[in-house]
Amino acid sequence: MSLFKSIKAFLGGGIIGVLGGLIGLGGAEFRLPMLIGFFHFTALKAIILNKTMSLIVVAFALPFRLDSIPISTLMENSNIIVTMLFGSVFGAWFGAGWATKLKSHMLYKVISILLLMICVILFFGHDISSKVPLFDNNLYSIFAGVISGIAIGIVAALLGVAGGELYIPTIILLFGVDIKLAGSLSLVISLPTMLVAFFRYSKDQSFEVIYSLKSFIIIMGIGSVVGAFIGSRLLGVISSEVLIPFLCFILLIAAYKIYNHK
Repeated sequence: MSLFKSIKAFLGGGIIGVLGGLIGLGGAEFRLPMLIGFFHFTALKAIILNKTMSLIVVAFALPFRLDSIPISTLMENSNIIVTMLFGSVFGAWFGAGWATKLKSHMLYKVISILLLMICVILFFGHDISSKVPLFDNNLYSIFAGVISGIAIGIVAALLGVAGGELYIPTIILLFGVDIKLAGSLSLVISLPTMLVAFFRYSKDQSFEVIYSLKSFIIIMGIGSVVGAFIGSRLLGVISSEVLIPFLCFILLIAAYKIYNHK
């Protein structure tokens, strides 16, 4: 890979990392439009690359959070993990299989619609909080958790994201846990879900992009980690009232451009 392309990959990953760090997410929802619009990958290859880098980010993020949310606390909430995971792995398998079968022009349309959905959730659900579960009946909570897991697994597989922007508000609303615990539970659920989607994508010939672009993935991944650190340091500098609408505006532009992508 040329020096110029390496610099672009590092800077691109850094920008995405900063955006993700500012809102407490991996930034994959912003990385996908960049892979398509700036680096000119086809939709399916961009999704697979995005999924690969998202998997790396989640694999590192989970142990990093164990100091604040220990394994014992996660195991105390294993019912939430099992409930959401049961649905999300099915959703991930279905979503990844669907993506490999869709024609490119249709996949661009699906991606743009899902980015709009992420924009709405980001705008209205970023600061969501709840003290109590949504349902008093455990059976209702389990049913809602499985259905939500299926839906989120599909979306995460289609966009190549970890799905934290969807898992976290869902877990908070359904089960009434605090946002820090919800974030760690989201990572635990995301990791096996992403591995299922990753395995499903490996059956498609587009998966070869991972082998041919190993250097690109590593360099952009390093840039993302550096950017995420910088973004986390800027949390107290930029207020959510300014940041969230700005990021939603970016997603709206990306959705429009991808929808009209040729």
